[in-house]
Amino acid sequence: MTAQPSPLHEVHHDLGATFTEFAGWTMPVRYSSDLAEHHAVRKAAGLFDLSHMGEIEVTGPQAGQALDYALVGNIANLKLGRARYSMLCDSDGGVLDDLVVYRLAEDRFLVVANAANASVVAEALTDRAERFADAQVTDVSAEYALIAVQGPASAEIVRTVCDADVDALKYYAATLTQVSGHDVLLSRTGYTGEDGFELYCAPDRAAQVWATLTEAGKPHQLQPAGLACRDTLRLEAGMPLYGNELSREVTPFDAGLGRIVKLEKQGGFVGREALAARAGRPDEKVLIGLRGTGRRAPRSGYAVLGPDGPVGQVTSGALSPTLGYPVAMAYVDAQFREPGTALQVDVRGKLQLPVEVVELPFYRRSL
Repeated sequence: MTAQPSPLHEVHHDLGATFTEFAGWTMPVRYSSDLAEHHAVRKAAGLFDLSHMGEIEVTGPQAGQALDYALVGNIANLKLGRARYSMLCDSDGGVLDDLVVYRLAEDRFLVVANAANASVVAEALTDRAERFADAQVTDVSAEYALIAVQGPASAEIVRTVCDADVDALKYYAATLTQVSGHDVLLSRTGYTGEDGFELYCAPDRAAQVWATLTEAGKPHQLQPAGLACRDTLRLEAGMPLYGNELSREVTPFDAGLGRIVKLEKQGGFVGREALAARAGRPDEKVLIGLRGTGRRAPRSGYAVLGPDGPVGQVTSGALSPTLGYPVAMAYVDAQFREPGTALQVDVRGKLQLPVEVVELPFYRRSL
């Protein structure tokens, strides 16, 4: 199957982007260099194309109830214009996807899913909503392009291109506005550890919205940024990536995200029994941060070694551009979770890298 181009593909091509195939899409992985784009987001601002993400609408008088049943969090009590991070779990408690839900109206919610899981989320929501006669699920991914502005200068840039009260827009909130005369859903969300905004618009308006943001960002050193630096940014911020830290084989509790599971909510939800049982058991494996030395970084799949052999596995790792040393996330036996614990990472049986357990996140922005 041919990979689907983003609505902004020609824009990226003209900018000299290097492309990669990801989750059935052809997306820009970088424009100049991973390092330059990473630093732009930390110090100024980066402009991302995230049009590969999936969007699913849940509408009707029972939309909130349907989402409460489908997801692990409280959704029906979400206030208008607010967003919430949640997870879709299987009946055994395994994570099918982590996602963000926006309440756009009293009876209208927008679920934003990871690109690789968009069809899984749409199918699961449709199936789980069947018990609610007054809830409808519609995959509207084809109706949206998604552009993100992330970094310390993002508010100043976005403020100049729309009439929304950007300063009053809270974190994990959204509002309807216009950019260059085009309707946009503007949210203060992101996946970089910085302040930032995501703009949802019609695909045929995306190029104009991108151009407007680019022009507004010139005085602020805004740079286009690809998927490669997005990965190092989210790693520094300790944010999980589906397929690495999250999967059907782990529960939210294993990933240290048990706080988003609302076992007490009325009506139950898919996976509740399994997750309640998991919540009552001591941790066996835990997700931790690792700090290395030198310049070589642990990579996904590498074994983590304790005094007597393997105790876990790296899920994500890189040389941190911001911090200047290697960082990684890993699942390890719970007895090795304490910060300061000395471990090693095995590099394909050829080398053992010394690492130290540290608290997540590795990087936290200054407010």
